[in-house]
Amino acid sequence: MLRRFRVDLDSGEIAGISFGEPTQPVQALFLHANGFNAMTYQSVLQPMGKMWHVAAIDLRGHGRTTLETDTKKLKSWNLYRDDVIQVIEKIAPEGLVLSGHSMGATIALLVAGKRPDLVKGIVLADAAIMSPQAYALYHMPGGGVFVSAGAAQAKGSLKRQTEFESLESAEERLKGKGAFATWRAPFLLDYLSDGLTPTEGVGVKILCHPEWEAASYRAHKNRPWQAIRSLKKQKFPFIFLQAEKHSLSPVDLDERIHAVRPDAAVTRVPGTTHFLPMERPYVLRDAINIVIETAAGLNDGTDYMGAVKRTINSSIGQIY
Repeated sequence: MLRRFRVDLDSGEIAGISFGEPTQPVQALFLHANGFNAMTYQSVLQPMGKMWHVAAIDLRGHGRTTLETDTKKLKSWNLYRDDVIQVIEKIAPEGLVLSGHSMGATIALLVAGKRPDLVKGIVLADAAIMSPQAYALYHMPGGGVFVSAGAAQAKGSLKRQTEFESLESAEERLKGKGAFATWRAPFLLDYLSDGLTPTEGVGVKILCHPEWEAASYRAHKNRPWQAIRSLKKQKFPFIFLQAEKHSLSPVDLDERIHAVRPDAAVTRVPGTTHFLPMERPYVLRDAINIVIETAAGLNDGTDYMGAVKRTINSSIGQIY
């Protein structure tokens, strides 16, 4: 059963959803991609509630979260990172499994790098990570102007239609188009259910303001590679699911991660694009299950890659 919750922070509230036994600590937390919201991934998380207590939150500027959004202050995803740390401290102070998609996956890495004591394992779905050289440029005075990462997405955000006559008309307008072209049902409807709000007139508008979404695409003064290097001494399970096509992570990602964590399961998922969770929800769900089980001591966790590959093979033809 879906439950909603809110976490009070200094400048507002973080909104979240959860599945599973509410009297138990949250065992896994999911972080969404830029422009989306927690409900988008309901089809991944809801079945897990039969075994675990899992949750997802609307990041700052997204969904039903009410935290301050000042684009001039958004220079890096560290702002999101610090929000998530505060949430975990309140809902699972002894730590949990952290998972995410795209920007959310990168934020999960940043959290693990800064507060590994709060993380029992990580599962990343095509994290949006540039090359180390690109981040080096972003950290130089004015260097960001030489990096094109996120520029096209930011322009697309600013041009996006933001108002519709109704939820139904929004679904009809977006279904099978653009970023939503490869999504399985009901991911789009789940996204819209918490991604729209009534307008002052007749109709609905998108909650994540285009200027905030665009600013998030440009805010790269964070250090995910430093976070990865900091995980060298950590023993918690680490799974990275990379898209086969149009991935937003480097082609040599597996070599870079394995140089730090040889035990990490890093693999490309056949037939997927950057929207891997919407195309192969079973693969992501099973990967999170593997890590929760390992963190709970229900398996020895020695063969991540084998378990992940078996999951990928068994997902052929699966819907949810």
